[in-house]
Amino acid sequence: MKRSHIRFALYVTTVVITFAVMLSTVAGQSFAPGSARAAAAPRTPWGAPDLQGTWTSEPEFGVPFERPAEYGNRELLNDEEYARRLAQSQRQAADALDEIDVFTVDTSNAGAVGSPTSPPPHWLERSTVSRRTSLVIDPPDGKIPATTPQARGRLAKQVRGSFGNGPFNGPTDFTLYDRCITRGVPNAMFPAVYNATTRIVQGPDSVAITYEMIHETRVIALDPFDASADSGSSRAKSRDDKLRVDGDRSRTVDSRAPVSGAVREYLGVPRGWWDGNTLVVETTNFNGKTLYRGASDTLRMVERFTRVDEDTLRYDVTLEDADTWARPWTAQLNLKPRPEGMFEYACHEGNYGMRHMLSAARAAEKR
Repeated sequence: MKRSHIRFALYVTTVVITFAVMLSTVAGQSFAPGSARAAAAPRTPWGAPDLQGTWTSEPEFGVPFERPAEYGNRELLNDEEYARRLAQSQRQAADALDEIDVFTVDTSNAGAVGSPTSPPPHWLERSTVSRRTSLVIDPPDGKIPATTPQARGRLAKQVRGSFGNGPFNGPTDFTLYDRCITRGVPNAMFPAVYNATTRIVQGPDSVAITYEMIHETRVIALDPFDASADSGSSRAKSRDDKLRVDGDRSRTVDSRAPVSGAVREYLGVPRGWWDGNTLVVETTNFNGKTLYRGASDTLRMVERFTRVDEDTLRYDVTLEDADTWARPWTAQLNLKPRPEGMFEYACHEGNYGMRHMLSAARAAEKR
């Protein structure tokens, strides 16, 4: 895969830390919005919390999505458990560099992450590990709530593409991921072996989020930041605010203006506002084709981005869909800076994998 280095200019803000807090900075640690650490985060020229830059979820790679029963309601590993996870990660990194014999290698799990025939092992991003016991943090047991029969039916009909055994009659027999169209959200935020970087660019009335894998960008309409508003009230106070744009022209920014149900997108229709120091993005109007864990087109997704300190951007996402799960649930990531920027993910160029699977299926039919 062609990957050429892309440099991106970051806003740099000098931060004066007036006092230190005795909190652990290990991956997985949570900090409350509005805390001393959150307040110390840098600001944009217009006063909003500065979330800009390239961020990676690589430290969370290898954390179970749902929590193993042995940890109960505990969100973090203890020192002994963490040492075992770190040792396992180091062994996996060493094994990934071993030479393989392509004629005798076990292909029973061909293409699976970590298998000998997966993408080049040295691409795997395992340099750090997290203390999290699971990415799901609510319900407290770290388990996704029960799935409805309707959702199980949607999943049963879902195209498996390269993750299944066919049929391979044409492009539509492959997933949107195979076809380099989208990973969908919130999938694009979660680490997937490599290219785990997210780039954020802010303006006073919008924010753009670019995902390294599949290289798609969401542009989110945003209420202006109200520095005088108390946490939780900025959304209401800014409803009638006006921003001056393009010289003398002005317009009212209302991120919650109703969107017609006829408007449906792969990534839904997002709307954003500030809740204190946290950027909140609510997304609806999905087209039902990305099927995140069987979700329907009535999915409501609420994301929260909080700059808890200079080196940590916390990401929370809550999924609500009564047609899919028994109750809403939440997952969390801690993103870390990626100073070298974002690399090109040239998925469409040739898309040899899909082309070769189709031609192999035709060859098998002839034989």
